[in-house]
Amino acid sequence: MSEAYDFIVVGAGISGSAAAYQLARQGHKVVVIDRFAPAAMASGWTLAGVRQSGRHPAELPLARAAVELWTTLEEELGAPTHYTRKGNVRLARNEEEYEHIRRMVEEQSADGLDLSFLPDNATLRAMAPALSPAILGASFCPTDGHADPHATVGAFVAAAERAGASFRNHERVTAILVEGGRVMGVATDKDNYSAPRVILAAGLFGCELLGPLGLDVPIDVRMVTVIRSVPVERVLDQVIGVAAGNWAGRQEVNGRFRVTSGGQAWHKRMDINGGERSPRPAVHPPMATLGEVVAEMERLLPGTTAHAVEEVWAGLIDMTPDALPVLDTAPAIEGLVIAMGFSGHGFCLGPITGQILAALALGDETGFDLSAFAATRFNSRPDLPQEAMTLHG
Repeated sequence: MSEAYDFIVVGAGISGSAAAYQLARQGHKVVVIDRFAPAAMASGWTLAGVRQSGRHPAELPLARAAVELWTTLEEELGAPTHYTRKGNVRLARNEEEYEHIRRMVEEQSADGLDLSFLPDNATLRAMAPALSPAILGASFCPTDGHADPHATVGAFVAAAERAGASFRNHERVTAILVEGGRVMGVATDKDNYSAPRVILAAGLFGCELLGPLGLDVPIDVRMVTVIRSVPVERVLDQVIGVAAGNWAGRQEVNGRFRVTSGGQAWHKRMDINGGERSPRPAVHPPMATLGEVVAEMERLLPGTTAHAVEEVWAGLIDMTPDALPVLDTAPAIEGLVIAMGFSGHGFCLGPITGQILAALALGDETGFDLSAFAATRFNSRPDLPQEAMTLHG
């Protein structure tokens, strides 16, 4: 074994980096290992919405707690996240979506969320004039917002390193080492690392490491197309989504539009040849999907598709059958914590997820009811329907 650590974190996305930050600032010796680099996968591909609206009831308390942390995160981490809190608008494009949004507003308002129903187009466009006059209505959550995904993860990484954490990038974990039902460390393609506690936050690669331990989280990998424009004049402050979850968009702080499709079947191709030279591996979306995303953007935000495209990519999301993540200690293996299956909406949760994972790894109380996120919940419910979700944060 190489140098011994108190904690090993597998995966340098927002969840893993935030957990490492929390543990390191408490004085623990932490190493984070990632086969690519920080924010190389879902945390960097995401639309990067910071939203509470539209959440599953079990996830809403975590999202609300996360949003409170986001308001002071830049000051805490000592680096910009470009967090902007101008609200989230979820659009109704037809009568069915109109009723869905109206019910969602009633239900989530009853749960205490600051959420209002915009019952007609005039009310909606008084807030966001760039939207189409054909939209019937919408929900509006003023405390939702968005941030820059790479800047945010970079801020967590830098803060964790200042607190003493080490990051090993471009190093693949090949096995979690277990003896007598206890974690002993991990093996990588370059070395072995010793630690009594491991946090697995490796996204869609997590099952590769769980399988040999006799564990499994049912994951369906979905692909989401993302288009980013060149910087243009600001016409949109809010994050925009639709009731069906098959399109979302926002205008970044630098003026670039960032718009996404819904989750689609992945063609099983990912270019990782440049993994050590580029910030992220590449997944290339089909041309047909690009056309669909652009056509919907024109319908919802007329005139905006005249702007030049700067970048196109596809993101991969690890969908669970109930579209909720696993946040739990592993059954029958002491010292292993699992964080995966965020289903395209884990970015917002990152700051609170980091606190939860640190508490689970330390054996402390998390302050939340995590029963809905149990690792064993799929054992007796194998056929839960998937919900439509976007890479929305």
